[in-house]
Amino acid sequence: MSPAVPVFLYHAVMDDPPAWIAEFTVTPREFAAHLDAVVDSGRTPVTISAFADHLAGRAPLPPRPVLLTFDDGFADLPGPTADALAARGLPATAYLTTGAIAAGGRSLLPPAPMMSLDRVAELERSGMEIGSHTVTHAQLDTLTDRQLRAELHDSKAVLEDTLGHPVPHLAYPHGYNSPRVRATAARAGYETATAVRHALSSEQDERYRIARLIVRRSHTVADVETWLAGDGARIAPYRDGPKTIAWRWYRRARTALHGPAFAG
Repeated sequence: MSPAVPVFLYHAVMDDPPAWIAEFTVTPREFAAHLDAVVDSGRTPVTISAFADHLAGRAPLPPRPVLLTFDDGFADLPGPTADALAARGLPATAYLTTGAIAAGGRSLLPPAPMMSLDRVAELERSGMEIGSHTVTHAQLDTLTDRQLRAELHDSKAVLEDTLGHPVPHLAYPHGYNSPRVRATAARAGYETATAVRHALSSEQDERYRIARLIVRRSHTVADVETWLAGDGARIAPYRDGPKTIAWRWYRRARTALHGPAFAG
C-alpha cells in the first residue's frame, strides 16, 4: 500500500454559520489549531497541481505531502481564512461554485454569506490555487449528459475568463461521481477531480477520484493529528461498495422525478 496522503476538505470557517452548513464548519480558533497541527506534523503542504503532476508521472512528490482544500467559496475564504494560511506559508486549493459567487448567478446552495467572483484573482494572489466546483452544486451523477457537460464546461469557462489562464482541476459537489461523470470531466479538459470518500488519499490514487477527508465541526485537533500521521481512515484507491452504488441509483430515480437536487 502506498503511504497515505491526507487531503483535507474544509467548507466555511466562521463562528456563526447558517444551520445547513454548520456541520461542515469550523471556528477560526479551531481552524488555526488545525493549521498549527499541519505545520508541526513535518508534512510538506502541496497544491492539487503538484499532486496532479505526480499522478500523471510528470514530477515526484516531496516526502510526506499534505493538501488543504476548500469547497464552495464562502465569504471567509478571501479574507481571514486565506490570511491564516498565508501567515503559516501554507498553499491550498479553493474549489468555487460559480453560480453562487457570480452576480446574478443561480445555484442550488441554500442562502449563506459567499465571496464574490471579483475576489477570485485576489484569492489566487494570496497563494490559493483555484479549481471548479461546478455552476449550481448539483448531484452530478444524477444529471443528463447535457446538464453534466454544462455544469463542467460553464464553471470552468467562467473561472478561466476571470483569471486569464486554464483552470484544470475540479471537485465533485459532495463527492458525487460515477464512471460517466469521471469520463466527462476528463473530456471537459480537467486534469484531476477530487471526491470526498472521507478517506486518506495516496500516491497511487485515481486522478479523477482523489479521496479527501471531510472536516466536520465534531472533529478535534487529535483527529487532525491522527490523519496527518496517516491513520484513522481507509486509504484510497478502492472500489465503491454496494451501498454507494445503490444510493446513486436511488438518487438518479429521485432526480428523474423531481429535477436536479442540491448535493449536500
